[in-house]
Parts: sequence; structure tokens; C-alpha cells
Amino acid sequence: MALGCRWPLRIGGSFGYRAGGLCGPSPPCISTVTVNENLLTPLNLEINPNAQCVKQQEKEQIKCLNNKFAAFIDKVHFLEQQNKLLETKWQFYQNHEFCQGNLEELFQGYIQTLRRVNEYMEDDAGRLTLELNHVQEQLEGFKKKYEEELALGATAENELVLLKKDIDSAYLRKSDLEANVELLTREITFLRSLYEESQISETSVVVKMDNSRELNMDVVVAEIKAQYDDIASRSRAEAAGWYQTKCEEMKATVIQQSENLRKSKDELNKLNRLIQRLTAEVENAKQQCSKLEASIAEAEQQGEAALSDARCKLTGLEEALQKAKQNMAWLLREYQKLMNSKLGLDVEIATYHKLLEGEESRLCEGMGAVTSVNWASVGVAFLGISSLNIRLHLSMGTG
Repeated sequence: MALGCRWPLRIGGSFGYRAGGLCGPSPPCISTVTVNENLLTPLNLEINPNAQCVKQQEKEQIKCLNNKFAAFIDKVHFLEQQNKLLETKWQFYQNHEFCQGNLEELFQGYIQTLRRVNEYMEDDAGRLTLELNHVQEQLEGFKKKYEEELALGATAENELVLLKKDIDSAYLRKSDLEANVELLTREITFLRSLYEESQISETSVVVKMDNSRELNMDVVVAEIKAQYDDIASRSRAEAAGWYQTKCEEMKATVIQQSENLRKSKDELNKLNRLIQRLTAEVENAKQQCSKLEASIAEAEQQGEAALSDARCKLTGLEEALQKAKQNMAWLLREYQKLMNSKLGLDVEIATYHKLLEGEESRLCEGMGAVTSVNWASVGVAFLGISSLNIRLHLSMGTG
């Protein structure tokens, strides 16, 4: 933003200046003063040459006053911009304080959320631990059942061994009976042949007698053989049936025990897989709990660090704001002083301008009158310029 000011002052004509304003917070600078060269040409009025020198000095003093006044105007604009800058900083500090409050609430909410998640994970870990204990109890029960089944299988195997021994002993008994049958058969054959020989040898000496008791050895041998055959067949059938029954029972027992053992192994494998899965879930839950606890601790540390940093910044901003307020108050006082000086200078410049216009009009009326009035006006002008210079120096010193 560029600011400008123009104050015309005339002596026998008109001349002026144009001062450029400042842009941004840079220090004020004075632009080049333009002067009408025709005004510097001395008038051919055939008056005292000292009057021209006095007028030249007055012109130089007026130019100097114009430059100082332009500097004052630029300084006033600079102070106005500083005032706006301080107001902007004040608004920024207020908004920043509001943002600091929101940041603390945001951190508190995030910490509360992490704590709730941690509590949920702890509850989940407790539930998984209870489930793991229950599964371990079931596993212990299945292990006991598996051991019992193994013991039953061992018992069945022992019974099978005993049954095999009984079968072997029955087979041996059968072999012995068959051997006895063979011996008895041979003995019967021998007795029969012996009987026949005795019958043949006694036919010549034996007198036939009427005897009702006849010894029929064939019938006796047949009966004995039939009895032994019946005993052997019954023993063989009983041994075969008992052996077959025991084999069927042992086969059924072995099949049942094998099926139970297979089911127990399947259940044991399932329980092992379930235990591994639950163990992995528990470990994962523990890791997540550890991560959440670390995140909560880190968030609390970051929140405390951020809060402490925010408090430090807030303290610094409050101190800077206090200094800015003091600086602003000082600038306002300086601004008020400059405005008062400006008003006084405006009044004096207007008065001096009127005096110069009156001097110019009197110069145009006549030589004699101009000469007399000129010296009086010059004295008044010197008094005004002196007082104006004094006030300007005082204002520059206070600024």
C-alpha cells in the first residue's frame, strides 16, 4: 500500500512536493522533492538584494520543513501499520490459545480410547485363558481315557496270548486224544486178531456146549470205539467252537479297541491343534496388549511433552502478548503525540501560507510598500520558521 501527501506552498507562484509512502513494515523513506524552477528565479523589482537572499533562505527552510513534515507523515503511516500488525498478532495469539485447549482435549480423548482398547484386550486375554484352561482340562481327560484304552488294549492282548496258549493246549489235547484213539484202535485190532486165533486153535478141542452167554468182542470193541470217537469228536467240536468263539471275541475286542484308539488319537490331534491355535491367540493377544500398553505410554509421554511444550509456548506467547500490549500502548502514545504535532504543524503551515500569500499580494502593489512590508513579513516568517523548527526538532527527538 502506497500513501502520499501533497502540501502546496507558494511564493510569487507555487511549488510543492510529493512524498511516497512506505510498503510493509520497512522504515519510512522520503521521495524526491520536485520544485518549480521558475519560482527560484529572482524577480526584477529593483529592490534590496538582501530581500532576495532572505526569500531564498525562506524557500530553503520551507523545503526542509516540507521534507520533515513528509517524514512525519510517513512515520505516522508506519505506526498505523505497526498497530494493525499488533492487532493481527493479538488475534493470532487468541486463536492459538483456543487451539492449545482443543489439542489437550484431543490427546485426552485419544488416551481414553487406547485405555478402553487395552481393557477390552485384557478381558479378551482373560477369556482366552479360561478357554485354554478348559481345553487343557479336556485334554487331561482325553489323555486319561487314552491311557485307559491303552491299558485295555494291553489287557486284551494279554487275554489273546492266554487264549492262544489255551488253543495250543487244546490242540495238544486233541493230538493226544487222536494218538490215544489210534493206540486203542491198534489194541482193539490186536485183541480181535488174538481172539480169532484163539477161536481157531480151540475149535478142535472145544466141545460145543449149550451156553447162552456168548462173548461178542466185536460189539464191545465197536462200542468202545464209538465211545472214543464220540468223545474225540465232541472234544474236537468243543475245542473248535471255543477256539472260534474266543477268536471272534478277540477280533471284535481288537477292532473295538483299534476304533477307540483311532478316535482317541483323532480327538487328541484335534485338541493339540486347538491348543496350538489358542496358544497362538493368547500370545497374539499378549503382544497386542504389550503394544497397546507401549502405545498408551508413548501417547501419554507425547501428550505430556506436548502439553508441557504448549504450556511453555503459551507462557512465551503471554509474555510476548504482554510486551506487544506494552509496545502497542507506547506506539499509541507516540501516535497521539505525532497526531498532536501534526495538527499543530498543520495550523502553523496554514498560518504561514496565509502570511506568504499576503506577502505576495503586497509585493505586487508597489515597490516602496513592498519593501517596508517585506521586512516585516520576513521577520514574522523567521519567527514562525524558528518556532516550527523548534517543534519539529522536539518531535523528532521524542520520536
